Amino acid sequence: MKRALAALLACATLGACATAAPVAAPAPPAGADAVAAERIKPFQYLYGSGEAGAVSIQTWHALVGLARERAARRPADSVVLAEGSTLADARFVPCGDKPLAAVFDVDETVLLNLGLEARAAAGEPTSGEVLGRWASSGSPAVAAVPGAVFALDALRELGVAVILNTNRGADQAEGTVAQIAAAGLGRFVHRDTLFLRGDYPTGSGKDGRRWAIAGRYCVIAMGGDQLGDFSDLFNVRGLPVPERRRAATGGWAARLWGAGWFMLPNPAYGSSLQGGIDDIFPADKRWDDETKDTD
Repeated sequence: MKRALAALLACATLGACATAAPVAAPAPPAGADAVAAERIKPFQYLYGSGEAGAVSIQTWHALVGLARERAARRPADSVVLAEGSTLADARFVPCGDKPLAAVFDVDETVLLNLGLEARAAAGEPTSGEVLGRWASSGSPAVAAVPGAVFALDALRELGVAVILNTNRGADQAEGTVAQIAAAGLGRFVHRDTLFLRGDYPTGSGKDGRRWAIAGRYCVIAMGGDQLGDFSDLFNVRGLPVPERRRAATGGWAARLWGAGWFMLPNPAYGSSLQGGIDDIFPADKRWDDETKDTD
């Protein structure tokens, strides 16, 4: 013990141990299926890691803090983009004297679909008819996103209505309500506090439902795991991956993250998982050993 302490003090004094050795990942069990090990990788972070849980809790705490401020001092405008807005010209729905609300996506925003994604991780198909059966099933093989129960309860105590806006189908309302309740998130009512695809004629987009909600409420916060949970403008067909990233991280949109719009982590599936190497790594940001420092 004394030797270890002495070594630690030497590191601190002399700077001889600038970084700690990385902790090795646990070795897979003998005979583990290499294919299964690869299949589960996209799901490890979101559904299994403490890091993802910490990010989620951090996000929910920040959202509740903002809601407290805005409940005490009403904003003039909602955080919902007004109809007719563009990526170059953003306008927001005015609040007037409407009651306060916060609007959230469901899947991987407030609800973790563990039962479905366990099948995906095992290599089973989970799209199409299977996805529809899952959403209609009411299965309790779900969990609340870490921090979501605390946050939704806190919002209700502040007098902020909690509204869910999901692309699950309107014909899956009963099962969706049951799963949300099974996760401890409360009871929601279709077309009142729960809006689903098909409630308004906007295809798979959510803007029509958002405008309907913002017509009734002053929306002070929104949360989701995909850009489409905030505006359909980010999902316009043909929008190049680099331009989509620039639109979400610059200008008016950059000012909204953490100040009305709150993103939850989801590296497992969705609209964020797109783009080839040239989209993600610009030519002027490549590195090789022959590149010299020009400074």
